[in-house]
Amino acid sequence: MVRVKSRYLLCEINVSDRRDLLKLDERAVLGTVKATVARIHGVYGTALCSYRFFVKYLNAYTGIVFLRFPKSCYKLLWSALPFITSIECRGRIIPCFFNCLHVGGTIRTCQKFLIRYNTRQLHRMLPKCKDEEEKRQIQEAILSCSLTGGGDEALEEDERESEEEDGE
Repeated sequence: MVRVKSRYLLCEINVSDRRDLLKLDERAVLGTVKATVARIHGVYGTALCSYRFFVKYLNAYTGIVFLRFPKSCYKLLWSALPFITSIECRGRIIPCFFNCLHVGGTIRTCQKFLIRYNTRQLHRMLPKCKDEEEKRQIQEAILSCSLTGGGDEALEEDERESEEEDGE
């Protein structure tokens, strides 16, 4: 039995109005990415990326999205992301662009990168605080962003499920 390898792309969806992020859903993001790959790479790119391509996670508050796809087509997908200028969701067109943060082999490596990235972002925000209360809230957020024992078990279980899907 051969294991099919996947890649995970950690992206940030940037919009001008943060309230537009709440209107996004996984199906809209998936459809937009597939349509962009079809437009840029044609039938060949569409065929490669349509097999086992999923949006594994979408955080509508922060705009973070995990894209899962076969290892063989990650360069095609990655090269098409800069051409996304809007997402159509529920009859509305939301102007946006994708910022690729990390490419990883597992969800766990992407999550670890995301924790480091968010910590760095919070440290950049700290000197810009206006008062002590705001500074204290940011410091608490920095201290609380770590994997707990329950989180590790959940991550390992997700990886096991991912490997089982690969084997089918």
